[in-house]
Amino acid sequence: MTKNQDELVFLPLGGCGEIGMNLNLYGFGPKHARKWIIVDIGVTFGGPETPGIEIIMPEIEFLYDIKDDILGIVLTHAHEDHMGALARLWPRIGCPVYATPFTHYLTEGRLAEVGLLGDVELHKIQMKARFSLGPFDLELITLTHSIPEPNAVVIRTPAGLILHTGDWKIDPDPQIGTGVDIDRLKAVGDEGVLVIVCDSTNVFSPGVAGSEAGVRKELTKLISEYAGRGMAVASFASNVARLESVMMAARANNRSVCLIGRSMHRMTEAAKAVGMLSKVGNLLSEDEAQSMPSEHVLYLCTGSQGEPRAALSRIAKREHRTVKLGKGDVVIFSSKIIPGNEKGIFALQNSLADQGVEIVTEKSRDIHVSGHPCRDELKEMYGWARPHISIPVHGERRHLLEHAKLAKGEFGIKHALAPHNGEMILLSQKGPKIIDIVPSGRLHEDGGLIVSAEDASLRERRKMAYCGHIAISVVINNKGQLIGGPEPRASGFPHGNRGQHLDELLDEVADVAETAFRSLRREKRSDEDEVEERIRSKVRRLIRERTGKRAIVEVTTIKV
Repeated sequence: MTKNQDELVFLPLGGCGEIGMNLNLYGFGPKHARKWIIVDIGVTFGGPETPGIEIIMPEIEFLYDIKDDILGIVLTHAHEDHMGALARLWPRIGCPVYATPFTHYLTEGRLAEVGLLGDVELHKIQMKARFSLGPFDLELITLTHSIPEPNAVVIRTPAGLILHTGDWKIDPDPQIGTGVDIDRLKAVGDEGVLVIVCDSTNVFSPGVAGSEAGVRKELTKLISEYAGRGMAVASFASNVARLESVMMAARANNRSVCLIGRSMHRMTEAAKAVGMLSKVGNLLSEDEAQSMPSEHVLYLCTGSQGEPRAALSRIAKREHRTVKLGKGDVVIFSSKIIPGNEKGIFALQNSLADQGVEIVTEKSRDIHVSGHPCRDELKEMYGWARPHISIPVHGERRHLLEHAKLAKGEFGIKHALAPHNGEMILLSQKGPKIIDIVPSGRLHEDGGLIVSAEDASLRERRKMAYCGHIAISVVINNKGQLIGGPEPRASGFPHGNRGQHLDELLDEVADVAETAFRSLRREKRSDEDEVEERIRSKVRRLIRERTGKRAIVEVTTIKV
């Protein structure tokens, strides 16, 4: 290969080895003069292992070096794991953004919230659009998913054609929007697909994901079975077809719908702004719903994943301003349990059940279908596209490896590679080849700042959470005499019987701190750094011996 030969490369910085936080780059040109496009820029969410962190984004250090050569960001759809990092990271990238109407509307709102709407070159493109960015000829192909306007992106280059599927399923009757554009997928397959970069979420699930049409029918039947009772339905706010199904099912059963939760209002507003939800009639305000008999109201709520601040959690805690549920009422979860959320969801459902509320979930009724392709749907997609290379994305490591195995085995694809984030992959007729490793990882949104996952604050926070914190203050004068303290305080330690255990421990800490101070040579006692380090060292050892914990110990010296 000559030094200045054009190359086509794929580089995932998020979404490989995890479900969420998707960020994909495609580059074309000679090695030192490549032009790049970004497909999706999403987030994932923090958990117990990241105390104080709610939003996590891909590390984009690599983008700083290529910033002037990034031609644009193309958003496949409006789920948070595909577009949630845009408003947060765009100032570090600064390139044009392209989105279809529904995604564009939500993107405008996010940019406006952070004061960037006037700064970002944001393009609204229509479904099935075809446009060019430098050497990339891009075409959107309509798919189906659990949100309006999901798109595959066809990326044509002089080195070959890529089909980037984004998130998808095959829903023959999606209720909102058109079905999968099979004719275009087949036509692209006839044109010749060098690479398919494809969703792996449900690769272990046999059969097909199912249709929203079946969910709508079952919801209508289910709601009819609870006539005369108070009712709430929890669902993903972004699944506008599901929201419409709940609204239509409520209407068929003489109930009016009241939206509860900010995301419900935001998604409904976005859908109506682009012409969706035109058949559902008027929605009740919370005050209107409160004044009506409960048997004629259906509350459509956020919080299906047990999120502590979401609407349904506030209702379960009896903290909601207007909505009250109790004995004899029912809550329908038209959603699935996202792995990792089990604890919060079960706690929410148990709290409701303890108040006499009946719980109905997709385990007992067909009131949810996935938005991602199962094995039979993957087989259909590969049959239409007939790619030369398979690159599985959007999955944990086991998903990607199974997808690659399936592609080469059952689907007969010649080459398959399950990538890691940060692996730059050369794409050619010879097959995929890893040619570079670039920095990858995670960024955390922490108190309004964006910091590295390696930031010391998170390590300290974890340590405090698991091992506790001791703060000790001492007062010394200019002659190095101890005139106040040591005064210890503790957080995160067991108090024992009426606090006796903790009091005894703090007495010991004070004794050890004073002994440590007096063990210093007289000329060192007025040196604040020397005093703090000696006390810190001795107290750490004491805490480790007494509790087995490596607590954070802070010493503050006040000099008067």
